[in-house]
Amino acid sequence: MPYLSKIPLNPRRRAAVSLLSNPHRLHAAILSGLALQPVTERVLWRLENSTHHRAEILVLTESRPSWAHLVDDAGWPGADGGEPLIADYTPLLDRIIRGREFAFKLIANPVQSVSRPTRPSEQQATRLKGKSDSGDRQRGFRVAHRTVTQQVDWLLKRCERHGFAIPDAAASPPAPGLRQPHEADQDLSTESAGAAITVVSRDILRFTKRKEGPPVTLSTATFEGRLRVTDPDALRSALLRGIGPAKGYGQGLLTLAPPRTSKAAHGG
Repeated sequence: MPYLSKIPLNPRRRAAVSLLSNPHRLHAAILSGLALQPVTERVLWRLENSTHHRAEILVLTESRPSWAHLVDDAGWPGADGGEPLIADYTPLLDRIIRGREFAFKLIANPVQSVSRPTRPSEQQATRLKGKSDSGDRQRGFRVAHRTVTQQVDWLLKRCERHGFAIPDAAASPPAPGLRQPHEADQDLSTESAGAAITVVSRDILRFTKRKEGPPVTLSTATFEGRLRVTDPDALRSALLRGIGPAKGYGQGLLTLAPPRTSKAAHGG
């Protein structure tokens, strides 16, 4: 039975700062909340929001977890509003039927595979040299999609296999009161794609897996919009298994909410 958890953290505590600044450490802390070790089940998570006063982690697990260690080390033990929320995810999965529409949110790592990066990193340059010296054929390089258009196209190309379609945007141009993108972010508008999907934020995560280890860099995009169910089984699988790479680093968790409720909590 899958469970969706929301875990509040206190960003003013030293342990929370350490976890929130490094997805590798946070992933390890999340896995520590599962009783069956080593963990073999699929675990999806994302940083739902983060301010100077409060951060929340959303986690999807196959078994019921315990987040007491996170509360004690990095949360508000004993405080009102400091307890994690853990909900059975099955009722949401049961509501997925063909033709039904949902609002959705997804933080993902949109990438493409190329044989040779245009501007290789130090690690990629080392791999390229090894490939040239050995003459062996190696797997391609994952390269991030940089523009909003590329990132939206990346998701649109994956809709069918994951059991949903993105309907046309409800209003074009945006109706009064809808958020207008800043001039510098004008390509964040959904209307250029004609689909009900918006890249609401983008980020670049940089961290290391271990002290003195090589850096890890991830380009992320946060998508919000509407989807229509086309294949219930495929969409359930996408919800439980995630979309795209870097799932261990907080990417790929797709959550749903009732449509036309912008303040509804995604995930049920």
